[in-house]
Amino acid sequence: EVELVESGGGLVQAGGSLRLSCAVSGFTFDDDYAIGWFRQAAGKEREGVGYIMSSESGDVTTYYVDSVKGRFTISSDNDKNTVYLQMNSLNAEDTAVYYCAAPYTGVVTRAMHLYEYDYWGQGTQVTVSS
Repeated sequence: EVELVESGGGLVQAGGSLRLSCAVSGFTFDDDYAIGWFRQAAGKEREGVGYIMSSESGDVTTYYVDSVKGRFTISSDNDKNTVYLQMNSLNAEDTAVYYCAAPYTGVVTRAMHLYEYDYWGQGTQVTVSS
């Protein structure tokens, strides 16, 4: 059974940083895998933030949406089966519940459609005070 558990959310002042973690069980990072990060602000639809995708050969691809590019970084620790979302220069518009998700196939696209992802974590709240 695949399970994703996010942690690391909290309250931070504008301009500050947070690092979210997504601990994955049910598959290892030795095989093809992809982990996407999404967020959902109150009253808004869930939107993609970015993803990391790795092949069995070791090729790693990361992608970020324009609104977070240059501020957010996604990385992974294969030994811990954990993916991180480092968020810097946070602003009030980044306030949302953040989710990590994984596709059954291990392959995703830059469109970051929600239907590409089969497994979801429970989410962690990030609140940025201005």
